Amino acid sequence: MAVIHHTTLKPTKVELLAGWLPTRPWYRGGPDPVLEKSGGFRLDDPEGEVGIEFMVATDTTDPGRTAYLVPLTYRGAPLDGAEHALVGTTEHGMLGTRWVYDGCHDPVLVTELLSLIEGRAQAMAQSVSDTPDHEVTRSRTGAGPVPAEFTPEPADDREGTRLPAFEGTVLHVHRVLVPVADHPPLPPRDALGHVATGWPGPDGGRLHAVLMTLRSA
Repeated sequence: MAVIHHTTLKPTKVELLAGWLPTRPWYRGGPDPVLEKSGGFRLDDPEGEVGIEFMVATDTTDPGRTAYLVPLTYRGAPLDGAEHALVGTTEHGMLGTRWVYDGCHDPVLVTELLSLIEGRAQAMAQSVSDTPDHEVTRSRTGAGPVPAEFTPEPADDREGTRLPAFEGTVLHVHRVLVPVADHPPLPPRDALGHVATGWPGPDGGRLHAVLMTLRSA
């Protein structure tokens, strides 16, 4: 189980994201977002080396408070061949320099995400050690395991990130989150799998959305 260290980060995660988000094709806001960390969850790396977080970051400069899904990985050394996916580096108060990556380009995150969809990995609380997050829901139809060696090849466009998965499927990562009334959120009828969760809304309630949808290629 991953241990959550309550310590300082310089720069903070939202400070890193404020400079990185406007460079993404799916970003909808202006050049200088003011972000807040609204929610999310984590997954455990079985090897205990890579931090895996799915953050909901809300742009508060937008009257509609646009929420973005940002899968991130945190590493103690650079990931070979992933320079294009580097969000930035930060100084962790206990662990030293951490390299922060767009997790859709990190094979550790992608493998564990697909394991979550299959029901073999457990979503964990974002800010509490050793605590499952039972608000995260998932589904998968069909059979067949994630390949043991998986190299992500994501493609970004205005609609989000598409990630070739297994058995001819594509995982659609919904970067701009659209809250829905259903609780828990239900996947589209033609989906082969999904991940969904909720996060605090501005009025003290909770917002809910489908974060990822697995579809046929």
